[in-house]
Amino acid sequence: RMDDDDDVPQLSSHTLAALQEFYLEQQQREGMKTSQEFNQYSIGSIEEDWQLSQFWYSDETASCLAKEAVLAAGKGGRIACISAPSVYQKLKEHDGEDFSVCILEYDRRFSVYGEEFIFYDYNHPLDLPENLLPHSFDIVIADPPYLSEECLQKTAETIKYLTKGKILLCTGAVMEEQAAKHLGVKMCKFIPKHSRNLANEFRCYVNYASGLD
Repeated sequence: RMDDDDDVPQLSSHTLAALQEFYLEQQQREGMKTSQEFNQYSIGSIEEDWQLSQFWYSDETASCLAKEAVLAAGKGGRIACISAPSVYQKLKEHDGEDFSVCILEYDRRFSVYGEEFIFYDYNHPLDLPENLLPHSFDIVIADPPYLSEECLQKTAETIKYLTKGKILLCTGAVMEEQAAKHLGVKMCKFIPKHSRNLANEFRCYVNYASGLD
């Protein structure tokens, strides 16, 4: 007779230990979320969801892009983050500074941010609330969820609708030509890093004199 256990894949002790560690970390993180000092705006307060093609920037990159946005927007400036939640979360840490920010995002978990959250699906680039007036943002930061010309082109419609002029785009190095074609942006020297290494080389693109060169 066949041994029933043969069909059950056995996890190696190494994998088991790694899994246990992962669950423990997750429990600790969940614990952290409920603790008093937890900051709902900090990076990681909402876990990245790979199924939504989300990849958070490293803390350093998010800080750098947030600082750049604040400078570019100027005093009392308005900043829009399209599919760039980790930059949005960093901007929220600049509390008390003179600017305002909106997050346009497909992931409805970001609705915890209240009125600043705008549900956004790049397949419907101009399906935006009426109170988002054309050309009402001093700078738009965008990180289209997919490395495809179609996704870039549709996100570009939204960017051009919202911005008064300044654009900061983060996307793959392979998109350089399309980024120039659809948004007139050029690659910066600054290289954005992600909290997990991505296979594709990532770059920033701007259409104004930025501090990223």
